Formats: sequence, structure tokens, C-alpha cells
Amino acid sequence: MTQESPSLTAYQLRVLAVLALINFVNFADRQVIVPLVPLLRDYLGVTDTQLGSLQTWMLVVLAVASVPFGFFADRLNQRRIIFGGVVFWSLATIASGLAPSFAILLVTRALFGVGEAAYAPAAQSMISAAFPHARRASAQAIFASGMLLGGASGLALGGIMGELHGWRYAFFIVGLVGLVPGLSVLKLKELPRPPRSETIPLRRLLAVPAFLAMILAGVFITFSSVSLLTWGIDFVTNYKEFSLREAAVSIALVALVSVLLGVLTGGYLADRLQRRFAFGRIIAIAAAFLLAAPFVFLAIQSDEKWVVLTGLFIAGFFMSWYHGPVTAVIHDMMPQRAHATSVGMYMFVTQLAGALGPQLVGKISDLRDLQVGLQGAVGVMVLGGLTMFLVMYFIRRDGLRHPRLEEFRADAHD
Repeated sequence: MTQESPSLTAYQLRVLAVLALINFVNFADRQVIVPLVPLLRDYLGVTDTQLGSLQTWMLVVLAVASVPFGFFADRLNQRRIIFGGVVFWSLATIASGLAPSFAILLVTRALFGVGEAAYAPAAQSMISAAFPHARRASAQAIFASGMLLGGASGLALGGIMGELHGWRYAFFIVGLVGLVPGLSVLKLKELPRPPRSETIPLRRLLAVPAFLAMILAGVFITFSSVSLLTWGIDFVTNYKEFSLREAAVSIALVALVSVLLGVLTGGYLADRLQRRFAFGRIIAIAAAFLLAAPFVFLAIQSDEKWVVLTGLFIAGFFMSWYHGPVTAVIHDMMPQRAHATSVGMYMFVTQLAGALGPQLVGKISDLRDLQVGLQGAVGVMVLGGLTMFLVMYFIRRDGLRHPRLEEFRADAHD
């Protein structure tokens, strides 16, 4: 295994800083809609099922677009693909603030997924190319910290701006701000990659049992996580006696601290465990969701505000362990020429199947009770953690680098 370098190079620092900032604005744009759900319900006169579909269709478009953009990112200029994604999702967010009806809002939020699909596989591929195997989870965790902090900031901004000035202004602000960091990525240098002729058929990637098991676990994890994020603020507003602004700001502050600590801790522990076990990073992911689940359930069941926030804090700490190791494991499994393609395939399946979560929970809310729907989401989270043990089994049996892909590995850095 590649030895860990003692410090980050200037190039590594620049790549992480630029791409983490882009990740920040992307998820601020994505999550700003969450605290606006009560306002949209009243203004547009829609049901919870319809509101859940906003997130569902965005994830469906994100999933479908991830495969071709992952394919392009392994073959074309990654910087330009990322820049195009930033511009596209920012314009889609601004258009959401101009939407005159629910139907138009649904279209603009769905198109947001195209922009995210363009940048995510390419950005993660650039990071793994810049770092040795031993530090990939930590590097991807720093990149993911931008996503998590951006999501928390989007929640706070949406709650504050929504209550003070209405829901449209929140979209305008995050959309315009999102255009700024996209220009920085054009100045990054891309590292050399294997020849374009060394393409890897998707069927060869999908012939790796550990990768398939990881996709299945990712479906459960995405289903539960997106459902909890989509309905969390609306739930505490209607069931726990939080005001909209109180809910948005409190949960955002809890998330800012817990996920930052969690994602960095998870990346560090995952890299440490990887030195001892071939499936060390998977151990960190499985443990994280099994530890998080009871605390999410506690937050859902409790009537005390401080218990709700404490449960969410601890759960957020553990759940955020996932984001650094998952990409590192996929890239370690796959040859470098397939880094973006494999992440695109992972996003395609997990986001497409996981997209059903928000709408299904909304349907349960319309028919029965939102609390019941969120309890079900916690159960699905446990399934995701348990399925990671299946990934460990296949890695133990076949090795982290499956023999079926060995012919595509161009050099030692793969």
C-alpha cells in the first residue's frame, strides 16, 4: 500500500479547498428548500406527497444523469465538466425562485439534479487522483465536509430568509452565490490519466460482487438519509413545537458542529482501520449507521426539545462518517480510468432507488402520520448498516481489487 505522505502538497490543498467550496454551495442550494416546505405548502396549496416529489424528481434526474457524466468525466476535461455543472445548478436554483406554480417549481428542482450529476463524479475522481490510497478517505471526507456544512447553511438561510422575506428570496441568494466558486475550478491542473483507449465496460464493473453489495447498502442509506433530511424541519415544526425559524437555525447549528466533527472523524478512523483490514473503511460505515439509528429514533419519539436536538447531534455525528470512506472504497476497488464512471453508476442506482424515500414518507404522512413514516426511514437505515457486512464478506473472499478488473489497472497508483 502507498505510504502516507507527512503533509499535504500545495496542489492537494488547492484541489481540496476549491472542490470543497463548490460542494458547499451545491448543498446549500439543494437543502435551502427543506425549511421552505411549510411556506410552499401554504402558498401553492399542495399535499405532502407533492412536496416530497420535489426531492424525489431531483434525485431521479441526478441518478439518470450521473451515468453519462461519470462516463464523460473519465474521458474528457474534468474541470470544464465541473464548471458547467456549477453554472447549470445555480441557474436552475434561481429559476426555482421565479416559479409561478408547483409544476414549474417541480421542473426547476428536477433540473438542479443535472448540475450535481455533472460535478460530483468528476470532482471525486480528481481528489482520488491527487491522493495516495492510504489518505483517500480523509481527503474525500474533507471534500464531503463542504457538502455537509453547505447543507446546514442552506437550512439556516432558508429558515431565516423564508420567515423574513418569503421563499423566493432564499432561492435567489443561494443561486447567485453558487456561481462564484465555479470559476476557480478552471484554474486547477488535472493530473495525467491512463489513455482514453483503456475503457472499461460497465458490465465488468457490475461483475464485482462487493461493488454490487455496496450499491444495495447505498440504496438503503440514501432512502433513509434523504427522507430524514427532507422532512426533519417540517416534523419538528409540527410535532415538537418549534417555530420555523427556531427549527431551521437550531438544526442547522446542530448539523454544522456534529457533521463537521463526524465527517473528519469518520475519514480518519476509516483510513486507520484500512491499514489493518482490507475492508477497514466498510467497518467504519457499518458501525456508524448502526450507532446512529437509536439516536434518530430517540429524537423522533421525544417531546423534549433538548432531547430532540441532542439525539440529532449524536446521530448526525455518526451518519456523517459515511461520506469520506464510501468514495474511497469505490475508487480503491476500481482502476483509475473507471473512477468517475463507477461513482456515476453508484449514484445512479442509489439516488434513483433512494429517491422514492421523500415521496413515500410524504404519502405515509398524508394517509396516516409523518412520525410513522420517519420511524420507517430509521428501520431502512439499519438495513443499510447491516448490508455493509455483506460487502465485507465479498472483500474478504475476493480481495479489495477483484481479479476480473486486474487487466485494466494501468499503474501502481490504480
